[in-house]
Amino acid sequence: MKRNGFGSSMADARWLVLSAAILALLLVLLVEAPSFFSWANLRGMAVDAAPKLVLAGGMTLVILAGQIDVSIGAQIAACGAVLGIVSRTEVGMPGAVLASLGTGAALGLLNGWLVARAKMPAILATLAMLAVLRGSLRWASGGEWIQRLPASFQWYGLGQANGQIAILAAAAALFLLLALFLARTRPGRAIPATGCDPEAVRRAGVDPERVVQALFVAMGAMSGLAAALWFPRYPAVEIEAGAGLELEVIACVVLGGTAIRGGRGSFLGTLLGVAFLSLLGTALVFLQVDPAWERAIQGSVLLTAVVLDALASKRSGGVTNREGLRA
Repeated sequence: MKRNGFGSSMADARWLVLSAAILALLLVLLVEAPSFFSWANLRGMAVDAAPKLVLAGGMTLVILAGQIDVSIGAQIAACGAVLGIVSRTEVGMPGAVLASLGTGAALGLLNGWLVARAKMPAILATLAMLAVLRGSLRWASGGEWIQRLPASFQWYGLGQANGQIAILAAAAALFLLLALFLARTRPGRAIPATGCDPEAVRRAGVDPERVVQALFVAMGAMSGLAAALWFPRYPAVEIEAGAGLELEVIACVVLGGTAIRGGRGSFLGTLLGVAFLSLLGTALVFLQVDPAWERAIQGSVLLTAVVLDALASKRSGGVTNREGLRA
């Protein structure tokens, strides 16, 4: 059963259903709230979705390997704090972005060590990281936002229009590179194979623990990049930013067809998942539906996708795919 970075097997048609759902929602908006399609609103939605796209790309790889990271919302807040503080020094925004990436990678390295080497379940290790980071940020900042940022911070000094283009281009380029890495490289193909059968991967000469640790480091670095795409849209850095973001990102990935137990997934599905949930949040506002429903819908979507994956796994008798390591 052939799979690549953009789509899973033809037997998995979840992305077709998701495409139909997006189209149906757009038709409802066209009839009930045509102002939704204003250029300003569509552009704003795309910019808002850019950091989520980066995170969802990284989370796709993590879940494909049979792992999960629920600390990404707190990682973004921590990386954002570093981004804001360093931007006020003489190294400016280039140094601040590198510091944000490095902070995320360091946090991911710790997560990866706890999971791959200390053998902690990923959900527990990253949940602990979430609690530690949130508590530490509140203690260190006293709950105060990071303000008095340089003029070069907001939109990178490019102005809103050019800054939005830069953010969108960076997110799209990274997502495409991740998809190509998964589809076209042997290390990329080892990722879903690790999620299917770590021992088979080991016998093929690949250390699954090293794969898992590298993926958590990459996820942390992508959290740092997402912070660099998120916070320059605003004049200050909010310490509590990113709360609940982990649920939305995981929902995007699983909704797009990536099996929560690993081994199967697609970047095309993840892209559609990000598009659907990003569209849904703004659509609820235009349709005058209580925004509180957005979180409930995300949870329902995640639960439904997990149940469907469990049923599919039961029907298939737990057969795994080991072709990912083939050259």
